[in-house]
Amino acid sequence: MSLKFGTDGVRGVANAELTPELTMALGRAACRVLGPGPWLVGRDTRVSGPLLHAALAAGLAAEGATVIDLGVAPTPAVAATCAERGLPGAVISASHNPFSDNGIKLFAPGGRKLPDDVEERLESALVAGPVGEVPVGAEVGTLDADHSALGAYADRLVAALEGRRLDGMALVIDCANGAASPVAEQVFRRVGAEVSVLHAAPDGTNINAGCGSTYPQRLQQTVRERPGTALGLAFDGDADRLLAVDANGDIVDGDQILALAALDLRRRGRLAADTVVVTVMSNLGFRLGMEAAGIRVVETQVGDRYVLEALAAGGYSLGGEQSGHVIFPELATTGDGLLTGLLLSDLVRRQGRPLAELTSEAMTKLPQVLRNVRVAKRDALAAAPEIWAEVRAVEEELGHHGRVLLRPSGTEPLVRVMVEAPTHADAEAAVDRIAAAVNDELGTPDVGAPPAPTAAPPVHP
Repeated sequence: MSLKFGTDGVRGVANAELTPELTMALGRAACRVLGPGPWLVGRDTRVSGPLLHAALAAGLAAEGATVIDLGVAPTPAVAATCAERGLPGAVISASHNPFSDNGIKLFAPGGRKLPDDVEERLESALVAGPVGEVPVGAEVGTLDADHSALGAYADRLVAALEGRRLDGMALVIDCANGAASPVAEQVFRRVGAEVSVLHAAPDGTNINAGCGSTYPQRLQQTVRERPGTALGLAFDGDADRLLAVDANGDIVDGDQILALAALDLRRRGRLAADTVVVTVMSNLGFRLGMEAAGIRVVETQVGDRYVLEALAAGGYSLGGEQSGHVIFPELATTGDGLLTGLLLSDLVRRQGRPLAELTSEAMTKLPQVLRNVRVAKRDALAAAPEIWAEVRAVEEELGHHGRVLLRPSGTEPLVRVMVEAPTHADAEAAVDRIAAAVNDELGTPDVGAPPAPTAAPPVHP
């Protein structure tokens, strides 16, 4: 058996690409590489979750591990429990993907995502299969359950406000029929918010279905229809990311939330080294806004685990992605949508001004256009001088007021062309030029997918 880790674990169609057999083998490999645990395992609300949980637990137990079932729990709740107990863990979730997909995210002891070298060791261990004698008799692992972790996680979220409250603040939250459903409402009510809840009735097949951070239109409409609502909060299926909606019903994405948080932390003397960490996908408007405020920006490749690595290496206190992963490393070991939503609501309450007004002052988004061009060999991009000459020509024309990002997909035969420019028309024209160059040099008769959306829902890596 073999598999490849993506930017956030392993994903595929449940019971077809991500089979119980493969999942069990991954459990065995994980135990051999990351240690015998005990292991903490949680899941989101997909119908395939119990199936794959049973398979993963069987693989871990077959190597002698005790497996502790945390039940339906947000990814950051599992990570926080791993951090608190110093144990490895896993989450069975495909995040914002449709219910038919599922995935496995692994955490090292202490609740941190795995670096590339550990993932490579896992891939090798999976191919090698069981090594040496297998546990028998009393050495076989056991399966237990612990349903206290979700309550402890809620306590930690409330404590993050340091005693401040949101009394009387009207919020609308969208739980995406996912892992936030059992816990989000109670957390916000505990700090005094007046909460209206959307999409918190999971049935196994409705996770992310026209709701949550990937499809925030219902949330936007609800906020607009309810005068006095301060903001809306949309989580994804496993609740590790957040998009917000201001009182006008406009989306506030991960870049804008990061800009608000960076300015607020700096104002309070809590932004370590006056630095924020983002990925290459962050909007140029974010970078310009931070530059104007005297805040340094450190850039990583796409994937919140790379942001986490840079945060740890530099000792920084804030990082994240445009897609809504926001990381406060002093409070969490991974992106946490509920934590971000609480802190954003607290920021708006403390500042005493509408979210829309605060956001417009923090940064101005530049129009961004992303197009996927289908190619014969995505790895050939690096050695295609004609394409890079076109990229340089566009960059020279845009100057300081635009940006080009050209990169191969990590999993598909695609080259992703992204341009930011002062106007949408400028960005479209630049993308047309570069996409044509890519297609001329590397393309197939099928020139690829249509342009990705330039507004909500956000671009997902």
